[in-house]
Amino acid sequence: MDPVRGVGSVVGTVLIPMRFVWPYGGRSVFLSGSFKRWSELLPMSPMEGCPTVFQVIYRLPPGYHQYKFFVDGEWRHDEHQPYVHGQYGIVNTVLLATDPNYIPVINLDIAPGSNMDVDNETFCRAVQVTEGTLSEVLPRISDTDVQVSRQRISAFLSMHTAYELLPESGKVVALDVDLPVKQAFHILHEQGIYMAPLWDMCKGQFVGVLSALDFVLILRELGNRGSNLTEEELETHTISAWKEGKSYLNRQNNGHGTAFSRHLVHAGPYDNLKDIALKILQKAVSTVPIIHSSLEDGSFPQLLHLASLSGILKCILGIALVHCLYYNFQYVQYPSSLASALNLLVQAQASSIPIVDDNDSLLDIYCRSDIMALAKDRAYTHINLDEMTVQQALQLGHDVCSPYEPRSQRCQMCLRSDSLHKVIERLANPGVRRIVIVEAGSKRLEGIVSLSDIFKFFLS
Repeated sequence: MDPVRGVGSVVGTVLIPMRFVWPYGGRSVFLSGSFKRWSELLPMSPMEGCPTVFQVIYRLPPGYHQYKFFVDGEWRHDEHQPYVHGQYGIVNTVLLATDPNYIPVINLDIAPGSNMDVDNETFCRAVQVTEGTLSEVLPRISDTDVQVSRQRISAFLSMHTAYELLPESGKVVALDVDLPVKQAFHILHEQGIYMAPLWDMCKGQFVGVLSALDFVLILRELGNRGSNLTEEELETHTISAWKEGKSYLNRQNNGHGTAFSRHLVHAGPYDNLKDIALKILQKAVSTVPIIHSSLEDGSFPQLLHLASLSGILKCILGIALVHCLYYNFQYVQYPSSLASALNLLVQAQASSIPIVDDNDSLLDIYCRSDIMALAKDRAYTHINLDEMTVQQALQLGHDVCSPYEPRSQRCQMCLRSDSLHKVIERLANPGVRRIVIVEAGSKRLEGIVSLSDIFKFFLS
């Protein structure tokens, strides 16, 4: 008997799915046990059609295990299942056979109104729960440890260069500034990307980028009755003409009549990763083109790669990380118009907006790159932004999602109790740019952790 042996420590063992059930109701129900070293709470979900019965399926190695339920802030055991008195008070037990096809299930034939005893005292002497974690097994990290982790990450990024981000093979798409805007967005959609650097043949330089945000602003202009931009003009309107018009709009919005002189934010292959990450954060851009020229005057530049925070994040997964989360967010309630979502994206300078129901529970997420779905077959010419809901816009783009950001990847969720290391592992997956923080069980929205949040924490 090894009451604290974790599943991860068993090598080469067939894991058996075990269904744990708490049939006595509650607002929030969690499971903890020796198979998680009593160091983590597993959220349990209400069964469909039976909201007072909570369950979770977890794979365990054959052998003897102990477990306990954490219900509405109180530790409980199920007296209708085998239990023993031990170090952690009264705990339930299970002995698993070696047949992986057998799913043990707890008997639900419970007398009406029965209630399990609360047995906090003994267990809380051994472990304490804070924000969904067991604080004795997962101790609080000191400010000194946080600072040491930051210094290690900063030093690591300073010693590695953008050259190490370059893949062994791949492609990078660039657009000529003389392309019509309509054709450019069609290319972005067909290539499954949401931005591309701009090449000016006359200057022989990369001069900027065209992104999904430009498409958002164009659609808002088309929906503005006082706009000078019409759908007919969009057929021949070049990227360079749009950029000049955008500068004019910025001058109007600025109120001072001064243009925003924003040069292309780029880096070289031998720039260190820390400088590139800081450049992305300070300039509020999503990617930085990696451009190289073998000539001193910078002529004949070559576009090598598009560096992003997600690519940099993969380089630091092996470093010890601290347990800390930042989360700030804006959201829209269902049903909301696409116009309101686009306005919020622009005003909040956000890359995504969660969609919630009347109880603030997460339904979906609308990303800035989702707007590219409207470029297919000129769908934007047939819709009214004020009449189309966000859900309809998502459905429209459901079958044409970018291969670089599939929908299943964009709505990744975590709990506030999850460690930063676990969040970073998810963010390092291709296409994952943010993790939505929800309340266990209810999926009530609590925040968002983005790639920018992670790097602001590392480099602050």
